[in-house]
Amino acid sequence: MEITKTNTKNKEYQKPPSKKLPSKLMLKSKLTGWLFISISVLLISVFYFYPMGQALILSFQSGIGNNLEFVGFDNYLRLLNDPTFKAALTNTVIFLLFQVPIMILLALIISVLLNDQKLMARGWFRTAIFLPCVTSLVAYSVIFKYLFSTDGFINLMLSNLSIISQPINWLTDPFWAKVTIIIAITWRWTGYNMIFYLSALQNIDKSIYEAAKIDGASALQQFFKITIPMLKPIILFTSIISTIGTLQLFDEVMNITGGGPGNSTVTISQYIYNLSFKYTPDFGYAATVSYAIVILIVFFSILQFRVAGDKT
Repeated sequence: MEITKTNTKNKEYQKPPSKKLPSKLMLKSKLTGWLFISISVLLISVFYFYPMGQALILSFQSGIGNNLEFVGFDNYLRLLNDPTFKAALTNTVIFLLFQVPIMILLALIISVLLNDQKLMARGWFRTAIFLPCVTSLVAYSVIFKYLFSTDGFINLMLSNLSIISQPINWLTDPFWAKVTIIIAITWRWTGYNMIFYLSALQNIDKSIYEAAKIDGASALQQFFKITIPMLKPIILFTSIISTIGTLQLFDEVMNITGGGPGNSTVTISQYIYNLSFKYTPDFGYAATVSYAIVILIVFFSILQFRVAGDKT
């Protein structure tokens, strides 16, 4: 009994261990954390926010070098009445509305097919589809230009298959030039989005599909009722980054069609380049046009979040 009482008394007088770190140690850990964050914030501020701020200030000016003068909202008023900008905006939106949904759907279908455990040489197919993403933009654009030329491989193949009787003017016809650009972008970036979907599919519990099969769900029903809902956050992410990339489209148009014929394929980014280096330099107006891309990115990103739902 005495031993029991002694143990009880000892337990009563024991203090619980303090979970709080000493103030000096807490301060040191916070300073260390802020030190690492500050490096990132500094680099992002210098290379992202500072140029954005300077571009915004520049958009209210006109001229080049030291001959810049403040013109207020004249550049923005000019933007609303600029036929070349309207053509560039129309072309960019057309590329966006057609290419992004096609690419997202293709990436989804390919990722589902390549996620099948029964498929042989899955690694080879994944590598082959992803390879276009790491090829040089200029190199593949030049290859596409030769492939889709009037006497190129595409027309030759279509003629041999008796699909066409006359060569298609892929690069000199306004409609077919847009189609060529859409095909080129889709070829390059589908594999990039496929990787995101593949990684997400591998995290979905296989028992969900097994239960669906037992319930008699077909492969098509599983795709629309299970795969797409489960990949909803990834689809939203890839849609936004694909939208941003398409709104900044430059290399393919510059190297394949040069913005032609006429201005039928010119994009906003190419128009900014032309204003800065091809035409009489007007960096103030070029900065104004660049902010049109910022507005479009914000608009389409908000729209996609709304369509996906607030909870995503």
